[in-house]
Amino acid sequence: MTKKTAKNTTPKYQFDAIVIGTGPGGEGVAMQLAKAGKNVAVVERYESVGGGCTHWGTIPSKALRHSVSRLIEYNTTPLFADNRVSRNLTFAEIMKHASGVISAQTRLRSSFYDRNRVTLYHGEASFIDANSLEIIRADGSRDTITAKQIAIATGSRPYTPSDIDFTHPRIYNSDTILSLDHDPKSIIIYGAGVIGSEYASIFRGMGVKVDLVNMRDRLLSFLDTEISDALSYHLWNNGVVIRNTETYKSVEGKDDCVILNLESGKRMKADCLLFANGRTGNTDMLNLDNVGIKADSRGQVSVNKNYQTEVDNIYAVGDVIGYPSLASAAYNQGRFAAEAMLQGETHSALVEDIPTGIYTIPEISSVGKTEQELTQAKVPYEVGRAQFKHLARAQIASTQVGSLKILFHRETKEVLGIHCFGERASEIVHIGQAIMQQKDGGNTIEYFVNTTFNYPTMAEAYRVAALNGLNRIF
Repeated sequence: MTKKTAKNTTPKYQFDAIVIGTGPGGEGVAMQLAKAGKNVAVVERYESVGGGCTHWGTIPSKALRHSVSRLIEYNTTPLFADNRVSRNLTFAEIMKHASGVISAQTRLRSSFYDRNRVTLYHGEASFIDANSLEIIRADGSRDTITAKQIAIATGSRPYTPSDIDFTHPRIYNSDTILSLDHDPKSIIIYGAGVIGSEYASIFRGMGVKVDLVNMRDRLLSFLDTEISDALSYHLWNNGVVIRNTETYKSVEGKDDCVILNLESGKRMKADCLLFANGRTGNTDMLNLDNVGIKADSRGQVSVNKNYQTEVDNIYAVGDVIGYPSLASAAYNQGRFAAEAMLQGETHSALVEDIPTGIYTIPEISSVGKTEQELTQAKVPYEVGRAQFKHLARAQIASTQVGSLKILFHRETKEVLGIHCFGERASEIVHIGQAIMQQKDGGNTIEYFVNTTFNYPTMAEAYRVAALNGLNRIF
């Protein structure tokens, strides 16, 4: 009797993995898998790669901030003030620089996919089943692709409540504000989180009258209170009107203005409105019901420590999984998810103390615990401070607004938190972060006293702050 050979029932897939989205998270997954020799495809719904980070969020807003910061520097530096005529720029003019940066970043990121032989599909992806995606192209044509594993990295978009007409030419969200083509004299920014505070700095730096509406009792309440207060004072001192503990009742879009009605009874009028209150995960177009994944009310999905959803072969990273919703963290999440997809689990995790970078004018950056957290936990800490106005480098560069604050344990001298307000804060904070990551007694404030810093530099603030703090110990 002839024995029949059993057929191979393992399904044949076009790709080892498909990544939906080409922002930092999707790029992290795709590059890691491709470098491991896997056959990878990515799906991008727009014409260019890079995701919201490159085209509407991090890159353009920071490029705008840089241009406005340089404009302020020019207008306030005595070296250029001989003619006593202030230079002004329109929003469209400073967007030219941002557009150039976006183009450069897009070309660079496109080259990554080409160089690593990743197949790129342009169109909107949705699940057919756990291994199959349908892609609808811009011209209406459709493709179906399959893979053993799929990673969701579709990012997020601005929250847009249905009772506000965002098609009105004077009402914007944090994505559409980049298409602003007129020169407003006044703007209402609703939402005083990171995005709202950054744009308040940008528009005020351009000479626009700014009303910043905050639903909480203080700005950026997750920050150390002193840093939050410093930002509030700086914005106030520059002419921004901050309205705390307010919520909107209705928005009226007129031909020549926008009127914001608040629940408190106040009425506010400006040339335009920027609504910057929260974001929503881009999952509603994915047909997640077809694979049994449920997104929450904010469009986010749950994952385990391996970035694995409730469906074993489907992973998710970046804004669609919530905290910390940072481009820097998303890229690492992508790498970690790829490790789990390759090996069954990841042996890596985000650092415990994730730095915060807020690109207001001046910048804010922090890592570790705040004074309020340490006080509540009854940790015996002390504070070391350095004011930028005392640093030679700050005096040379005319960036004297701001300070560095180091929080450390009174007994062990362990550095517990770094908080910086001022120009280049997002760079300065990483020196402290590196020391905080040291183990076996390497993390102490005495490092900053015993090391030698270049002079003059902003980094010297660490030595000044460390000496200031140690002088408080008795």
